[in-house]
Amino acid sequence: MTESTATCDVLVVGAGPAGLTAVHELARFGLSVRLIDAADGPATTSRALGIHARTLETFDQMGVLQNVLSYARRIEHFTIFESGCQLVRFNTNYDHLPTRFPYSVMIDQTRTEQVIREAVSGQGVSIEWSTRLIGLTDNGASITAEIMRADGQREEIRASWLIGSDGGHSTVRKCLGLELSGTHAETWLIADATVHSDLPPDSIYWMRTREGAVMMVPFPDEGAWRLVDTRDVTVEGDLAARFTRKIQAGIGTPIKIEDPTWVSVFTIQERMVPKMRSGRCFIAGDAAHVHSPASGQGLNTGIQEACNLAWKLADVQCRRAGADLLDTYDVERLPVVRELLRSTHFTTRLVQLRGPAAIGLRAMFALVRNVGPLKSRIERKIVAGTSALSLSYAGKPLAIASDTPLAIAVGERVARVAVSQEAASVGWRCLLAELREPGWSLLVFATDDDHVVLRQFADEYEGTIRVRTVLISAARQGAAPGPLPDPDGLLADGLAANPGDWLLIRPDGYLAACGRLGASSPAVAVESLGLRRSS
Repeated sequence: MTESTATCDVLVVGAGPAGLTAVHELARFGLSVRLIDAADGPATTSRALGIHARTLETFDQMGVLQNVLSYARRIEHFTIFESGCQLVRFNTNYDHLPTRFPYSVMIDQTRTEQVIREAVSGQGVSIEWSTRLIGLTDNGASITAEIMRADGQREEIRASWLIGSDGGHSTVRKCLGLELSGTHAETWLIADATVHSDLPPDSIYWMRTREGAVMMVPFPDEGAWRLVDTRDVTVEGDLAARFTRKIQAGIGTPIKIEDPTWVSVFTIQERMVPKMRSGRCFIAGDAAHVHSPASGQGLNTGIQEACNLAWKLADVQCRRAGADLLDTYDVERLPVVRELLRSTHFTTRLVQLRGPAAIGLRAMFALVRNVGPLKSRIERKIVAGTSALSLSYAGKPLAIASDTPLAIAVGERVARVAVSQEAASVGWRCLLAELREPGWSLLVFATDDDHVVLRQFADEYEGTIRVRTVLISAARQGAAPGPLPDPDGLLADGLAANPGDWLLIRPDGYLAACGRLGASSPAVAVESLGLRRSS
């Protein structure tokens, strides 16, 4: 028997990292949300481990960062061995990509989900476990979903929108007729075990031996490691002894590995959907793409997708923007997924490193180790490829080209600030606090003569855009809308902003438009982006 239809703004299917993030952000933006998952409860085994810098920035905006870091281990190196010899130890080099989080962290996915789950609960949303999606209809003006609970009870839900974040075997994706296209690559064996070793746990380790390549990735818990064998994927026999033999041959020092607590044989798929939107339905995370775990990008990418989509759905649902805004989800995120599959395929080949490519490894890395500029260049490339800090939406519909010479280009993230700059600058700290608030921000380095015009703009777009007027002096604070102090001028210096300059910042922290009052109007930019005045 089917119960009467319930309604909500958004139905989210799948309570993994992407789904939880989407729900958190949708609720934070004021929408009514329901979250269902076919599982009986939270996952008990960890899959993904790595959280990279841009996701840490995102967690800061979401308000969950400190709880995540309390469970995490910081990783700042990548160390390569061959047959008992350390060839090179790469460091993290963020000189070209300023951030308050110049590192990655390792944290069990179960812990990451726990933190976001608790934040979702704080937003008033409960997860409906043991609840499957069994039918889906897009009615044009809404969607109707039929769900079934473990006891066989069925319910119809009418929602304005639906997000499928239900993993690689996504029911939502299948209902929408979207296929994962691509290939499968290699098969790896993954095991979690306690390791007794002198290796510092602030690095990921890669080692090549005559028996193939092996990796070690530290868990946050002392002595706990994830072990990866890229060649021998049989689970029979004494796995602890096998890994001990290979790793000792790789690093050249004694090591003791206890019996693994979890083992999985993982066939690497490299597939993605042709689009991530179908009418009023969207997909995100593993439902939209599967790929190699070699660079730890999957969880991070899914979280970024959820954030990208959530604020757009909220703006459209609350009539702050036209429906065309939702088209930019595919436009912005599909190219990221394509590049992700390309880069992870390349990284997978490097990790395995078989055949002729492996010859001369020792000589090559001896050169890298001893030529400082070359090593630094490789380190910067590694950071750019994994951190997602270099991602830009320039050239896309939500990035309006400008010739205003700011330190941040249109389409880039605005929070390009190092820890030392944040600590020294009241202005930067205030701007970062502003970015934690949901919604659009107009940051203006106004003169006294601009305050009246800005007050009018703030009134016209109240509820859609917050106006923040940067002030070096508090003398005229009462006349400025949304005063933001910058008494030392370090925020203006960091952004290379001059009097009259303005920055229109998206809810996810990327720069949508900029200009200078008198020469270009923020109102014109806002209109071209499809944002609406207060009704």
